[in-house]
Amino acid sequence: MKKILIVLAVISLVLAAGNVVAKDWKKVRIGVEGAYPPFSYTTADGKLEGFDIDIARALGKAMGVEVKLVPQDWDGIIPALLARKYDAIIASMSITEERKKKVAFTNKYYQTPAKFICKKGAMKEFTRAEVAEATQGKKIGVQRATIHDNFITDNGAKDTVIKRYATQDEAYLDLAAGRVDMLLADSVAMAEGFLKKPEGQGYQFIGPDLTEKKYFGEGAGIAIRKKDTDLVEMFNKAIEQIRSDGTYERIQNKYFNFNVYGD
Repeated sequence: MKKILIVLAVISLVLAAGNVVAKDWKKVRIGVEGAYPPFSYTTADGKLEGFDIDIARALGKAMGVEVKLVPQDWDGIIPALLARKYDAIIASMSITEERKKKVAFTNKYYQTPAKFICKKGAMKEFTRAEVAEATQGKKIGVQRATIHDNFITDNGAKDTVIKRYATQDEAYLDLAAGRVDMLLADSVAMAEGFLKKPEGQGYQFIGPDLTEKKYFGEGAGIAIRKKDTDLVEMFNKAIEQIRSDGTYERIQNKYFNFNVYGD
C-alpha cells in the first residue's frame, strides 16, 4: 500500500510539472534594449520605439496576448531572461550556435549584414581575406558581448585595439571624437543610427558585407528559455502570420526602403 501511495505521489508531481510547462500565455514580458536605433530606441519623452518594438507589439497582437516591454542593458540581456525577468528577448539578437547553448530561438524575423565604418578617405577598400591586414594597428569599436565583438576578437590583427561599449550610441560618440578608427556593427543600424545623421556625414562603409554563419548566425531571432517550447511555437506562428497578412511589410516600410527580412 505504501509503495502504491509513493507511486501516486510521484505521478502527481510529474503531472503538476507538466502543467507548469504547458503555461496558458495571456501576458508575455519581452526584454528589449532601447538603445539600438532604428531597431530599438528611447524617445526624449521616454517611449520605446523602433523596428524591434513594433515587431514585438505586432507579434503579441497576432498571438492574442498582452505584451509588456522590459528595457534591459545588452550585457545582461540573456542572464535576465534566464532569471525570469521576462519571457522572451526581441533585441536584434543573432541566432548563433554559442547562444543556442543557453537559450532557444524562434525562426529569424530579419537578417542584415555586418560592416565596418571609418572616416571617409582614411583607408583603402579591403576584402574578407584582408580583414587582419586592414585592422592592423587600428582602434576598433564594437558593442560589448555581440557577434561583432566575437568576430573582430578572432579575426583582427594581433595589434588591433578593441574598444568595447555598453551601447552602440557610445561607440558612435567615440568614433566622431576620434577615439577609435573604425566601428564594426550591423550595417543597417549604423546607416540609420549614424551615417545618415549630421555627425556621420564625414564617414563611410568600408570593407565587405560580413555574413559568415559561424560569427553572424542565421539572422535575428527571438530568444526564449529552452523549456518554454510552447512559446517558441507561438512566436513562430505569429511571425508567419504577420509576414503573410501584410503587417510585417508595413512595419518594415516605416523604417527601411528595402527588404530587411533577407533571403
